[in-house]
Amino acid sequence: MKRIFPLIILLVTLSLVGIIVIQVSWFRSMLLVKEEQLADRIVKAMGITGEELMAQKGTLPSLKNKRTRPNLTWPSDQLMMELMKPSTISEKFTTFEVQEKLRKNFNAHGLKDTPFEFVITSDAGFLAYDELRSRGFDGVVEDTVRNRSYVYLFQVPGGSNLEGLVPEEAMVVVVPNIKHIVFRELRWMLGGAILFTLILLAAFYVTVSALLRQKKMSEIKNDFINNMTHEFKTPLATISLAVDALRTEKVAADREKMQYFTGIIKEENKRMNKQVETILQAALMDRQEIQLNKRPVHVHAIIEQVLENFDLQLQSREAHADVQLNAKDDEIMADEVHFTNLINNLVDNAVKYSRDNLHLKICTSSNNRGVQIKIEDNGIGMTKESVKRIFEKFYRVHTGNLHNVKGFGLGLSYVKTIVDAHHGKIRVESTLGKGTSFTIDMPYAK
Repeated sequence: MKRIFPLIILLVTLSLVGIIVIQVSWFRSMLLVKEEQLADRIVKAMGITGEELMAQKGTLPSLKNKRTRPNLTWPSDQLMMELMKPSTISEKFTTFEVQEKLRKNFNAHGLKDTPFEFVITSDAGFLAYDELRSRGFDGVVEDTVRNRSYVYLFQVPGGSNLEGLVPEEAMVVVVPNIKHIVFRELRWMLGGAILFTLILLAAFYVTVSALLRQKKMSEIKNDFINNMTHEFKTPLATISLAVDALRTEKVAADREKMQYFTGIIKEENKRMNKQVETILQAALMDRQEIQLNKRPVHVHAIIEQVLENFDLQLQSREAHADVQLNAKDDEIMADEVHFTNLINNLVDNAVKYSRDNLHLKICTSSNNRGVQIKIEDNGIGMTKESVKRIFEKFYRVHTGNLHNVKGFGLGLSYVKTIVDAHHGKIRVESTLGKGTSFTIDMPYAK
C-alpha cells in the first residue's frame, strides 16, 4: 500500500496535467481556426460590398449623377472634360451609404455584432488621398496588436471602357478587438472545457481524499487490533493463572484462597465484558442506532454517583477533587445510562492522563438555555493537533512516558456522539503539560 499509493497519485497527476495541456493546445488551435474563419467572412462581406460599389462606378458617368464644378455651361469643352473624367467612389456614395452597405453584408455573413471602421483611398499615381473615412478609423488603425486590418482593391471589369483610365482605389476595413470577438464566439466551448476540468480536479481531490482516508483507516484498524489484543490478552492470562491455582490441592483445601482467586476471575470477566460493551457501542455509533431513553434526570446526582465510583482510585492516587455544584436548576431530559457513561468517561480520562498530584475540578452552572458542566484537571495536557482530533474514533493521544494508559480510543468519540444525540455542545481546552478542560452545555427539555 505504501508503494502503490504514491504511484496512483503520480499517475493521476500526470493524467490531469496531460489533459489540461491538451485542452490548452486545443483551445489555442481553435482560436486560430476561428480567427481565420472570421477573417474569411469579413473578406467575403467586403468583396460583395466592393462589387456593389463598382456596379455603379464601372460605367460612364451621367450628368444627373456627376457632381460638376460651378460656372460650367453647355456646350463647353471644360464641361465635356468634367463629364468624361473618371468618377470615384466618393462621387457616387457618401460615408454613411458605404457604411450601411458594409453593415448589411456583415450581418448577412454572421457578423451582426462585429464592430468595424473603414477608409476608401484613391491613388492616381501622382497623388494619394482618402476619399471616404469613418469617424472612428483614426482611433483604431494604429493599434495593430489588438485590431486587424483587411484590404479590398476596387478593380474595373476587364473590357470596360474605363479600364486603365480610373485611379486605383482600395477599401481598408479595421475590426477592433479581434481576440475578444473570437473569445466571445468560443465562450461556450471555453466554459465547458473549464467546467469539465474542474470536475476532473474535483474527482481527483475526492479520489486522493478517499485513498488517504483508506490509508488512515487501515492504520487505525491495525492500532485497534493491537490495542484490543492487549486489552483481552491481559485478563485472559490472569484468568488462566487463577484457574491453574484453583486446580492445586493447596488452594482447593483453603476456602479463603478459593474465594480470592474466584474473585479475580469475576473481576477480569467484568473487565472483558466492559471492553466488549465499548466495542458494541462503537458499532452502534457507526450505524447511528443508539436509542435514547430520555427522562428527567438530575445532573448533580449523576456527578456525585460517578465520583463515588472513582473514590478508591482518587484515594490511591492521593488526588484532590474540587466539586462546585452551583447550578440552580440541574434537571434535564437525558438518557440516564448514556449520560452517566459520558461523565464517567471524562472523569476516567482525567484520572488516566494525570500525574500523582491530580487536582480534579468539577463545577456546574445554569442559565436560561440549560446546564453547563465543566470538568478540569491538571494532567499531562494535549497539543493543538491532538485537541483538533480528540473526538475522532480510535484516536489516542500520545502519552509520552505514561505506559499505563489503556483503551481503544473510543471514549471521547462516544462522549461526542452522546452529547450530539442530546442536542448539546462540548468544547475542549488544553495546554500541554498543564492540563485539560472539557465544557458541556446540556439544554433543558423543550
